[in-house]
Amino acid sequence: MKKFDLNIEKILEDWEMHHAIREIIANALDEQLLTKTKDIEIVKNGSSWIIRDFGRGIRYSHLTQNENQEKLNNTNVIGKFGIGLKDALATFDRRGAVVSAKSKHGLISIKKYPKQGFGDILTLHAIIEDPIEIDFVGTEFELRGVTDEDIESAKKLFLKFSGEKIIETTKHGQVVKRDENQGNIYINGVKVAEEDNFLFSYNITKLSVPIKKALNRERSNVGRSAYTESVKKILLASKEHEVAEILAKDLTNINEGTAHDELTWIDVQEHSVKILNQKGKYLFITSVEAMLHPDMIDHAKTSGHEVITIPENLKAKIQGQTDIIGNPIIDIGQFVENYNDSFEYSFIDSEQFMDKEKSVYQHTEKILAIFGEIPNKVKHIRISAMMRKDFSEEEETLGCWDDKTSSIVLARKTLGSLPEYSGTLVHELIHAKTGYRDVTREFENSLTGKIGDLYCKIAAAHNKTNSLGHQKAPLLRRFAFWRR
Repeated sequence: MKKFDLNIEKILEDWEMHHAIREIIANALDEQLLTKTKDIEIVKNGSSWIIRDFGRGIRYSHLTQNENQEKLNNTNVIGKFGIGLKDALATFDRRGAVVSAKSKHGLISIKKYPKQGFGDILTLHAIIEDPIEIDFVGTEFELRGVTDEDIESAKKLFLKFSGEKIIETTKHGQVVKRDENQGNIYINGVKVAEEDNFLFSYNITKLSVPIKKALNRERSNVGRSAYTESVKKILLASKEHEVAEILAKDLTNINEGTAHDELTWIDVQEHSVKILNQKGKYLFITSVEAMLHPDMIDHAKTSGHEVITIPENLKAKIQGQTDIIGNPIIDIGQFVENYNDSFEYSFIDSEQFMDKEKSVYQHTEKILAIFGEIPNKVKHIRISAMMRKDFSEEEETLGCWDDKTSSIVLARKTLGSLPEYSGTLVHELIHAKTGYRDVTREFENSLTGKIGDLYCKIAAAHNKTNSLGHQKAPLLRRFAFWRR
């Protein structure tokens, strides 16, 4: 028998029994990871609890406080500096538990003895004895004097035993489906903090400098400022639909002020939209847009889109953006563009027109002549029985410039009156000539300029009529149909 002075009197007054058990479990999990051996065992044997790994076996040298280079080189292990085991032994002694460990290298138990050379000071010693089973595999800790509740409390400090489901693993860590009560923050599988208003739990596996500085001896009460950026990085690296769907559902709670804390981060909001967009048919709108365009929302739902309400600042971020595989994000503008591109017209030949419609349609050449130079890109002027909807006005559009077919398409109902037909045709001619969209300053200026040109032609024709003394000049007669 040898006595190994742990140089401990009384420490860690705030540690409970489950904190000490946590350290034994952590060491067992580290050994399992480093040696790639089978899962550790935590079982009850009579009145004792057994914690066993199947690694290389504990040695008395592990009781020294020393940086473990093997663990320092592996970013996924829990322990680093050889402090946890000594702290655990001290706590077991302080709390009245009896602990022993065995491996093929020997037996270890603890007892208080006077410190060598200083008889008035009692310190905790590890008692080292020869091994009983030289072929024993791994390390087995036997704990007596600990309760079932102590063991369960210790196990709950580990993601592995928490019952929480890992949703996704990224290079920065894992997104974990939180339990009913709270979100938990784990570092390499050990819980270091609780978050009542987090949407998920997180297991951080890539330790940042702030986390390394914040990790304390107790591995608890690590402040949010230390792990916020790591949590963000985990979320921004996520690609799973389940993660994005949970985030997106919580987006709708922002306006009510009941969203979880991750949704206060605009970059996380944006990323959740980008994941969802490439996973299915979604339409992202603001609450104001939903009120202004109910017909479009109904059409989107009918066509199989799930409508997600987003805040105004997020709309500004995603407008014109693409998702994580390069597809355009479907906001209102993109939805309308997609709808327009996929719409199929029902064209009608002039022979099928009714007499009144023919009487209006026959003025087409006159209108084109008055308009002036027809854009070269206009190859056809066609009439359709069905027109796509103008969702901004919540009604069927009267006409459009279809760049794909180089056609101006007018609704059949415009043939009901010459003013409506001619006005719509000129409107679409300007679209074709300029390429500008409706409700833009550029289009309004172009339309105003054309109206001015047409008026000048009318005025010039009128002046010519007066100067010649004729009843009507030919050009003025061209405009006469506008007054009918």
